[in-house]
Amino acid sequence: MSEMSGNTLKSCLQQLKCHFTWSLLEKETDIDVIEERLYNQMIFLVTKNKYMVYNLMAYVMHLKGFYTKAIANLQEAEEKIKENNQDGTDRRYLVTYGDYAWIYYHLKQFEDSQNYIDKIDKINKELKLSPTDSQDIAEIYGEQGWSLIMFCGQYYEKAKECFEKALELAPEDPEWNSGYATVVYRLEGFNGRRCSASECKSLPLLKRAVELSPNDAVVKALLALKLQDLDRGDEGRIYIEEALEQAPNLPYLLRYVAKFYRRAGLVDEALHVLKISLDIMPTSTFLHHQIGLSYKYQMINKKKAFKKKNFQNRQKHTEEIDECIKKAIFHFEKVLEYDKLFVLAHIDLANMYSEAKQYQKTEDTFKKVLTIADLIDEEKQQIHLNYGHFEEFFKKSESEAIKHYKKGIQITKPSKFREYCEDGLKSLGERRILRDHRDALGFGLLGFIYKNNGKISEAIEWYEKALKYDPYNEDYLSDLCDLKLMI
Repeated sequence: MSEMSGNTLKSCLQQLKCHFTWSLLEKETDIDVIEERLYNQMIFLVTKNKYMVYNLMAYVMHLKGFYTKAIANLQEAEEKIKENNQDGTDRRYLVTYGDYAWIYYHLKQFEDSQNYIDKIDKINKELKLSPTDSQDIAEIYGEQGWSLIMFCGQYYEKAKECFEKALELAPEDPEWNSGYATVVYRLEGFNGRRCSASECKSLPLLKRAVELSPNDAVVKALLALKLQDLDRGDEGRIYIEEALEQAPNLPYLLRYVAKFYRRAGLVDEALHVLKISLDIMPTSTFLHHQIGLSYKYQMINKKKAFKKKNFQNRQKHTEEIDECIKKAIFHFEKVLEYDKLFVLAHIDLANMYSEAKQYQKTEDTFKKVLTIADLIDEEKQQIHLNYGHFEEFFKKSESEAIKHYKKGIQITKPSKFREYCEDGLKSLGERRILRDHRDALGFGLLGFIYKNNGKISEAIEWYEKALKYDPYNEDYLSDLCDLKLMI
């Protein structure tokens, strides 16, 4: 095929609706983690749409340069479609054939690539759709939504839009209802976001998904967790028990069951369930992270008990606390061994190093996580919040804590982590003023908080107090000048 016709072929390929045109960027995630996750889904996932797992795996194999494996996965996808193609239509093949066409294009097998484009055209004609209208198929929107969810959290908003479009076309489809409920649930808690009962949109969606898919134990578990979020844990426990009865050995379910138990304070029960799951999926980053969190909560509970009770054997109790810290560190390190971009695991590991008094490792871990490319605002705020806590409470360095709290506040994205940075900075400022009513820095910190929240008159008041005791401070003078120009 000539260069001219090769360019024409690529122009046709770019019109297709498949993984190669959905902007699934390798830099956004750890491809090895995605591969592991998909491999586990191939084994354990129970759904008529399992072909979507193989399609996405084919794209992942392309990213890794393994084209023979990519084609093998597309062949598996075809087989899965044939097994479950009850209505006899070929629309489920459209994404698979699009992926085939792109794979063969990359292999420079242009004739094979064109053959799959022709197959897509034939299906579109049978469905009485033009090539540009072929996107208006629920299965395409739904598969795109699931692929976006699987790839990384940064794509959740786009996944939500895809499921909404799928449901416009097929409102009763159980798979798309489950997908929509799942992504809305995840968005409500994504990167520390808060969702009050009045703002909660996922609860009715999860209830509808359970009604349409009563045998989907995983969706039931998500519903249980959402009820727990809304302080309706007893109601959630009913769904957890139903889900466990339906699928007692399903790893995807057990990890959510463990999360429910841990948040209910049943840490031993959570660890029991997680260890069963880990035997089945030993490289699961989610499971290792949840086990690490469970040991962290055991440590917290033992510390609380240690303060309240007069233990006869204090050394034994201290050893138990140290063992929890050691085990938490082991599992958080395992997470990062398998997924170096797991931001929350970096933060949790750094905090556990602090508990173990391994302060250099704490610093190194915080510095390392701050170098991860494409951190979102909430992640940066959470890192600076925890880094600030470390400096304030473990290193006893107010100046370094102030630096990190300020950085968290200067990221203007509203989040609970930004609020906590404000609380930390405000507490430091107020304590300094209590110790010395002439402390200019304390007044300056309060001025900084009000300035970054757009409360101009209050900020001016605090900066003027700061300058009363430190009249030549250039930072205070500059901020005050800027604030007065805003009036």
